[in-house]
This record gives sequence, C-alpha cells and structure tokens, in this order.
Amino acid sequence: MKIHSVDVFIVDLPTVRPHQLAMHTIVTQTIVVARLKDEEGREGWSEVATIGGASYGESTPEAIKVNIDRYITPLVIGKDPVHFDKIMYEVGKHVRGNHFAKALIEASIIDLAARAKEVPAYELFGGKIHSSLPVAWTLASGDTEKDIEEAKELLQQRRHNIFKLKIGKGDPNKNVEHVLKIKSAVGNEARITVDVNQAWDEDTSNYSIAALQDGGISMVEQPLPTWNHEGMARLTSRFRVPIMADEAANTVQDVFQIAKHRAGNSIALKVCKAGGLTQTKKVAAIAEGSGLGLYGGTMIESSLGTAICAQLYSTLPELKFGTELFGPLLFKDNLTLNNITYENFEIVIPDGPGFGMEIDKEKLKHYTRE
Repeated sequence: MKIHSVDVFIVDLPTVRPHQLAMHTIVTQTIVVARLKDEEGREGWSEVATIGGASYGESTPEAIKVNIDRYITPLVIGKDPVHFDKIMYEVGKHVRGNHFAKALIEASIIDLAARAKEVPAYELFGGKIHSSLPVAWTLASGDTEKDIEEAKELLQQRRHNIFKLKIGKGDPNKNVEHVLKIKSAVGNEARITVDVNQAWDEDTSNYSIAALQDGGISMVEQPLPTWNHEGMARLTSRFRVPIMADEAANTVQDVFQIAKHRAGNSIALKVCKAGGLTQTKKVAAIAEGSGLGLYGGTMIESSLGTAICAQLYSTLPELKFGTELFGPLLFKDNLTLNNITYENFEIVIPDGPGFGMEIDKEKLKHYTRE
C-alpha cells in the first residue's frame, strides 16, 4: 500500500452572497484539492481554502500547487500512508513553512490511510469524543434589519444560535451600534461574537470592546495586529469578555507565546494555518495546558475541507466557543456527492471511510481552473 501519484487542482467555487472581511470580500472562494492514489488504485482526497490570494496569509493557491508538485510530491511517493507522522516529519525537514501545502498533503495521506483500513479518519487520532459540535454563522448583509431577520429565521430553523459579525471594515462606532442592535433583537436566544480581523488599534479597541461587553457580546476576535502581544495582553486583562487570538495563533510556537504573554484567553484553531491535522492537535494541547479556550475555526472550506476539520475537532475534549464550520452553507455548489449535515444548531461529524466525503469528479472538473 504505497503512494503512487499526487495530483493537485485549483478550484474557484462561487458563494451565495458576498462574505466580507476587513482585508477582502469573498464572492468566489479559491480552493485547492489534492488526490493521492496508491498502488492498488485507492484514492485519498483533501482540501484547503485560501482567502483573497495573498491578502490573508502567506500561502497563495498557485504557490500551494507548485510547491506540492515540485518539492513535496517526491518526498511522499513510495511511502506507506499509514506512516503519516513519519512522512510529514521528512517533509518538514526538507520544506520550510508552506503550512497550507503541508496541511493539504497530510490530509490526503490520512484520508488514504483511513480508507485503506475502512475506518473514519478520526479513528487514527484515537476516536471521536463528540458526534456533533456547535456551529456559528456569519451575518454579513451589512444591513441591520436584514441581519436581524436572517438570525431569527436561522434560530427558528434550529440551524444556528451563535452568530458572528465581521466589524473590521468601516466606522467602528457604527459597527458596534450595528452589532448591539442585533444582540438586543435576539436577546438570550443566541450568542453574538465579533471578528475585527486585526483592524483596530488599542485605543479603538478600548472604547469599542467596552461598549460590546456592556451590550452582552460573547467574544471579540483578533482586535489588534498579530504582532501586538502586549496590547492583546492588556485587553485580555482589562475586559471580562473573552479576547480570542486568530491570525496570531498559527503554530505551536505562536500559541506558546500567546499563553506566555496571556495575549488572549482563547484561540481559534485552523488546520491550514497550523500546517496540518497533527500540528493542530499539538496546538490544541498547548492551549489546553495553558488554560486557553478553543474555537474550531474555518478558512471557509467546502464540504471536504469542512469534514476534515470537523473530524479532527471531534477528537478534542472541549471546544469552549464551538466551531465556525459553516463553509458548505456559503457555496452555490458542492464538490462532493454527499453533504455535510447541520441540525439542532450543530454540525454532525461525518462517519464514512476516511473523512466521509465522496468527491464529485464532474463538479471538480467543471470548477477547476484551466
């Protein structure tokens, strides 16, 4: 059971509506998909998503593909996928950085290994603890009344009772007012969180977070730039509302520094940023050992990437702030033959072989870049 070939596809998948961040607005999400085949013809599939080319992080979809094709593929051909830790150790010795590329190749190796054993991938991480996990939804119309209407509708459907608002773009005062009106409308039926995407300075954070805290907001995500550990530490000690590190929390070393400086009291896990599933488990362990709360983050993956994250998150003892694995709900179409299930305000962990998703090869061909 040796790895025989690696193929990488860049896919552009349209969204049902614009998804606005401080640094980019998504109308088409770029996804990178990998397929591994072994000598018996079995296939392992994986996905990572990027946001806005190079605007969010250092990995672009084009670089992910080139670096896997040229540098990583020769290191995995001929290897046994069951030895995914050993393979990624060797990859790490020869390829610096490239966390998204490493996450993509590792997940496809694990999918292949689990399918060969005919078990869900979470079995290779010791088994799932949770069969489903709370899942947030981002309200992003920009219109207060429309966002309130959408939130109430999703509450009635029992699809979401955690709502996030992206407030890093535009006037902070108006954004805070927008958030507080939504919180007032939904009351205690839902938790409201905000994501600033590094857009504020410390002065803006001080008066804005004070108002958000007084208004009952449940969490404030990455208000300051990633380098400002001291500022994040001051905000964390100053306010009762939890301050979450996201863009600042990538590697085990990053999270160690966040814990050391108390530059946040929770972190967002993201498999791509950490460099893969095994690295994400290590990040979670550092956070847990330091008393930091965990949040199952997303890069807005489609069904396959969401299943990969969900299976890993299901093996963690506690996700204090739930997850944000809403990606498949944001796309107009699907790259898999089966769908992720959402019910009773939670995402259901897929149980099929590997990561539990079956690729729709016709859809993949349709959306793959020429």
